[in-house]
Amino acid sequence: MAGPSDQLLLPVNPWFLALTLMLAFAFNLVPVGRVPWLPDFVAIALVFWNVHQPRRVGVGVAFLLGLAMDVHDGAVLGQHALAYTLLSFLAITIHRRLTGFTPLSQMFQVLPLFFAAHAVSLMVRMFAGGMFPGWSILLAPVFEALLWPVADWLLLAPQRRAPDRDQNRPLL
Repeated sequence: MAGPSDQLLLPVNPWFLALTLMLAFAFNLVPVGRVPWLPDFVAIALVFWNVHQPRRVGVGVAFLLGLAMDVHDGAVLGQHALAYTLLSFLAITIHRRLTGFTPLSQMFQVLPLFFAAHAVSLMVRMFAGGMFPGWSILLAPVFEALLWPVADWLLLAPQRRAPDRDQNRPLL
């Protein structure tokens, strides 16, 4: 099955894949304070690449990015690592089914994944003696799911270009 658009995509450039994960990590590092409803850009990028490139971005990459986020946030070591690992596992589990839907339909299917990752992260934080960040934390997975179509459009854009441009053919 080629997907909802039936457009053949070019292979992903490994450097682009790594760059997007690093940029997502950099967006998470922006100092905005402790705002619990902010979306986790690493989680969005991880799920996207787990769905579209499960052999290149797997549970190990998720674990390493989670450890890096734990160190940056000063969180319990393993809090983000466990959440990202679970998120990655769940995304790889549904990746074949997910690619058959439009990005808007995919948005509703990745929403439970984002909720599960935030729930695991919150449970680890609470078991370690942390404070409850408030009910606004429930908005973060919703915002992440709402950003899914934007991430799909942005991250697949380099793969949608024509493999060999020709002035006589009106391809994208």
